[in-house]
Amino acid sequence: MPTIAELISTFPRQGTIEWIGVRPARRKPVMALDNVAIGPGGLEGDHRNKPGIRAVTLIQHEHLVAIANLAGLAAVDPVLLRRNLAISGINLIALKDRRFRIGSALLEGTGICAPRSRMEEVLGPGGYNAMRGHGGITAQVIEAGIANLGDSVSG
Repeated sequence: MPTIAELISTFPRQGTIEWIGVRPARRKPVMALDNVAIGPGGLEGDHRNKPGIRAVTLIQHEHLVAIANLAGLAAVDPVLLRRNLAISGINLIALKDRRFRIGSALLEGTGICAPRSRMEEVLGPGGYNAMRGHGGITAQVIEAGIANLGDSVSG
């Protein structure tokens, strides 16, 4: 019988980078990218570019459908949610408090990325609650690297 520690460190498959975005300035539109350099402060070109526990924000790609359904929308474009990376195929919550690779960069999950009140603006009334539990995680950068759409994410 495996221990809890063994179960926590076992993933059925690697994840995939489905979307990359940077916010060049506060409250300015998010720019979707095909690739990005990840440095000590996060994604190059992102206005928050400073080292720390919120250097990179990640959202579960599979949760976009749940958020859309809960908000009463046909679909939700990740650009609206203002996260840096949308990742499919690996449970992001399982990466909290762990080190993991995104492309060639090494990150460490530092916490839950709670929704902001701005979700009411972009998703409509109830948008904040539609995102609760689906906001993703925050991470700090341990080793700089490059991330491309389609690159693997491994725990």
